[in-house]
Amino acid sequence: MSGGGDLASTATLLVRARAGDGAARDALFERFLPLLARWAHGRLPRAARGAMDTQDLVQTTLLRALARLDDFEPEREGAFLAYLRRILLNALRDELRRVARRPGQEPLEVEPPAAAASAVELAIGREALERYEAALERLDERPREAVLLRIEFGYGYREIAEAIGAPSADAARMVVQRALVHLGEALGRDG
Repeated sequence: MSGGGDLASTATLLVRARAGDGAARDALFERFLPLLARWAHGRLPRAARGAMDTQDLVQTTLLRALARLDDFEPEREGAFLAYLRRILLNALRDELRRVARRPGQEPLEVEPPAAAASAVELAIGREALERYEAALERLDERPREAVLLRIEFGYGYREIAEAIGAPSADAARMVVQRALVHLGEALGRDG
């Protein structure tokens, strides 16, 4: 599965967007909107949907992230997608909390359950998702980005190599494999 297009130009687009180039900002929006929408699909439960559905939440999140580009300093191409994922995950949690505070509503789980389970949820189960997130946060940034790009966004190893600055697809594969071993060990300790 292909990622978001030409990853090599994401850094260039970020620089141009920071300088006020609206076309670069639009290109970033168009590049990352489908990736984030696919990732977020089914993560906002029906009970939490109202005036805002998942697509709206993704768009709003992406617009906010692009408006705050000065707060983001990428070390590698894959860092921006990991940054966007974190912002979107927090926005989903915030939306669930907001809905849970509405009078007359049954409380919702703060972790976004999925009507259609994500690849990660299918692999490890919903109960382990929180442990997975915690273990993922303990990884160094580069391996974490590699895992996110491979597992959650379906990038190929060549794309991951470009995104994390690895010299080859095989090197990216090794980064992913090592990171998954560390994740597995952390999940074993936590479980």
